[in-house]
Amino acid sequence: MPELLKKPFATRGKVHAITPESAGWQYVGFSLYRLRAGDSAAEATGSNEVILVVVEGKAAIKGAGQDWGVLGERMDVFEKTPPHCLYLPNGSDWEAEATTDCVLAVCSAPGTGGHAARRIGPDGITLTERGTGTNTRHINNIAMEAEDFADSLLVTEVFTPAGHWSSYPSHRHDEDDFPRITYLEETYYHRLNPASGFGIQRVYTDD
Repeated sequence: MPELLKKPFATRGKVHAITPESAGWQYVGFSLYRLRAGDSAAEATGSNEVILVVVEGKAAIKGAGQDWGVLGERMDVFEKTPPHCLYLPNGSDWEAEATTDCVLAVCSAPGTGGHAARRIGPDGITLTERGTGTNTRHINNIAMEAEDFADSLLVTEVFTPAGHWSSYPSHRHDEDDFPRITYLEETYYHRLNPASGFGIQRVYTDD
């Protein structure tokens, strides 16, 4: 089994880069940029579709032949306000220039060209509560099953109060046998508030 916990390999610029090859699966990728004001990042989507999520800060973004202006509003992810996001289909190029210190997530999965580039949020994204008791958490659905935003990519933010659990009850996504079970590849980008805190994630295998 590939190493499940991936620590950042840098402190500025691209700091995370998860690919299907490095994860040992077939489809999903995730990258993260930490940019200072004036820094830039650029990529080609290739055969993948991507959703850019402005986690914190602001950036001027161009992609798929369009200038999308400055995206971003919240300066701290724990404000829990809806994020500014951008969907780009496969075969696109994008570039971002940070206008403030900025954290930019790049979520990717195979694209088929079935959806056009578009902004996602903050309008239309509402923080909703899920679960009860110590399983209560709060969700910003960015691109989930109810929205026809992407060919194969699902993206969401989850805010879990201290001492609570997410992804409950225990479940799995390692077989493609719909509707009994669906095959999903998942990456989790964890942030802690305060940063000195800790989290526990339990992952089960066949043995």
